[in-house]
Amino acid sequence: MSGRQLNRVAVLSLHTSPLAQPGMGDAGGMNVYVLQSAKELAKRGVEVEIFTRATSSADKPLEEAAPGVLVRNIVAGPFEGLDKQDLPTQLCAFAAGVLREEARHDAGYYDLVHSHYWLSGQVGWLARDRWGVPLVHTAHTLAAVKNASLAAGDSPEPAARQIGEQQVVAEADRLIANTGEEAKQLIEIYHASPRSIDVVAPGADLGRYRPGDKAAARAQFGIDPSETVVAFVGRIQPLKAPDVLLRAAAELLASRPSLPLRVLVVGGPSGSGLDRPDSLIELAAELGISARVTFLPPQPSEKLVQVYRAADVVAVPSYNESFGLVAIEAQASGTPVIAADVGGLGVAVRSGETGVLVQGHRTAEWARALGAMLADRDGLARMASAAPDHAANFSWEHTAEGLLDSYRAAQFHFDRHEAPSEFSPRRVRGLSKLRRAGATA
Repeated sequence: MSGRQLNRVAVLSLHTSPLAQPGMGDAGGMNVYVLQSAKELAKRGVEVEIFTRATSSADKPLEEAAPGVLVRNIVAGPFEGLDKQDLPTQLCAFAAGVLREEARHDAGYYDLVHSHYWLSGQVGWLARDRWGVPLVHTAHTLAAVKNASLAAGDSPEPAARQIGEQQVVAEADRLIANTGEEAKQLIEIYHASPRSIDVVAPGADLGRYRPGDKAAARAQFGIDPSETVVAFVGRIQPLKAPDVLLRAAAELLASRPSLPLRVLVVGGPSGSGLDRPDSLIELAAELGISARVTFLPPQPSEKLVQVYRAADVVAVPSYNESFGLVAIEAQASGTPVIAADVGGLGVAVRSGETGVLVQGHRTAEWARALGAMLADRDGLARMASAAPDHAANFSWEHTAEGLLDSYRAAQFHFDRHEAPSEFSPRRVRGLSKLRRAGATA
């Protein structure tokens, strides 16, 4: 649509690096999304430079993640001791690093900015105005949606975040939603224009995640071949609700003590879960099922696929998921999923065919649904057989094609209707923020 060539995209991922191990700290599905989509864009001839905040003195200023994909580690604040709630204090420092990098090149070095999460969106808004290129934004999660479905005792997202999200939604040239449900939330809660939203589903590495030898996978983790295995993969925090699975398992075992159940928990403490990093271990002991629960640290992808293969069922009991990459990865590996019917999980899981969606988070309901799945071995086998075909609809190749369509639409509308003039309110706002950031070119 646009006559402008798309050669290079600046991707902003301030609060978590695409090179970090998912399942620890703030690293999760967004990290996977940013890195995998960047690799696919690079294969299509679009260079990608990912800007993230350095969290260690050992981080190199520039790292090549893949051919055509560079990661720039920007020094913004102390390397350690900052959690996500502290990062708004480092927006100016991060913005300065981003803008100074662009200033080293001729004008027009970056053709588009794609920001991930609201913190990056604030910086992307500034970069868009300074560089005169469109801003595409992916929220990944939304404060208002998370606060509407908090786990008991979990801390709500601060009002400042929702205000910041609203600003980015208003300023972005295009918004990318993971699902139609997320698009609806952007429209109804954040008053986004429906014409500015593109729905682009995330994917899975289908070359990595595919069915394999269950016995070999179990042997790798020392799991008895005769056990019935239910796995949880993700960050250990109230939002992800691993406690829901443990409580359901305890209730199921109380009614069926002879069931050879093994609960496999793979992940590390994160977010509000850092306040009590051993809370899940303590809960298992309190429920009297410690001998039935195995805890593993986060696993790299080559081992994570073995976790999925080792399991009879993968559980995703989250209180909120914009999509749920774990559900797709598990199904691609040939394992059915039991998931909470929230957010994008209704798209990621085909209930009754590749898994089961559970309404709410009540222990009795989860125990009943999980027990029914495990008791119907023929039905479980049918789901396992159908799961990879469903997961095949979600690949990073598809995601990259959707992103390119959105980028072209952003360029088209920006060039013809929205490019700010030198003295427009948008340009004045951008220059004002630029001065505050102390990063004039």
